[in-house]
Amino acid sequence: MSPIFASYNLGDALLTVLSIFFIVIWIWILITVLIDLFRDHELSGWWKAVWVFFLVFLPVITVLIYLIARGGGMRERAITEQRHMREASDEYIRSVAGSSPVDQLHRLDELRTRGAISQEEFERLKARVLS
Repeated sequence: MSPIFASYNLGDALLTVLSIFFIVIWIWILITVLIDLFRDHELSGWWKAVWVFFLVFLPVITVLIYLIARGGGMRERAITEQRHMREASDEYIRSVAGSSPVDQLHRLDELRTRGAISQEEFERLKARVLS
C-alpha cells in the first residue's frame, strides 16, 4: 500500500463524500437561481446583469438575498414555464398526429346530416379521404 493511502481512513472518505455532495448542491442552487433570473421577463436586462455580477463576485450573500427577495416568485415562474412547455408539446403532438380517415369520415357525415354539405360534396370528399 502506498504511503498516501495509509493515512486516509473512513472518516476522511466520508468527509470527502460530504464535501462533494455540498459542492454539487451549491452548483445546483446557482444554476437554479440563474435559470430563474433569465426566465423572469419582468426584470430588465440591467437588473439581470447586476444580479449576475454579484453572483460571480459575492455568490453566497447574493444567493441568500435572491432567495429571500425573489424566492416567492421562483415557483410561479417555474410553473408558468412548465405550462408553456406542456402546451407547446401538446400542440406539436396534435399537429403531427393529424386525424385518421375514420375521424374525417365521421366529421363529413356530421356535416352532411346537419346540411352543411350536400350529398354530392359528401361523396366527393369521401372519395378524396379514402384515396
